[in-house]
Amino acid sequence: MAALDLLGRRGALRVLWELRGDALTFRALQEAAATNPALLNTRLKELRTARLVIHDGDGYRLSDEGQGLLRLLLPLGRWAEQWAAQSQRS
Repeated sequence: MAALDLLGRRGALRVLWELRGDALTFRALQEAAATNPALLNTRLKELRTARLVIHDGDGYRLSDEGQGLLRLLLPLGRWAEQWAAQSQRS
């Protein structure tokens, strides 16, 4: 339940999604996630505490745990796209 609570917080999944590629600086991540600095700072702190995101000389990136979580979430994303398409047809 703690993981679902963390992932359900505003912007958390968006931050993880934007970090799916190369490391991003704070400013680049803020722009990519279309969020404000205070919220991003809070989410990054939480995601770093949960060991899903790490910060190094290149910026922020997913940890091994974060990459594993993203791989698990991809099927949910595909399901959501199908569900949304079906909902629009109804």
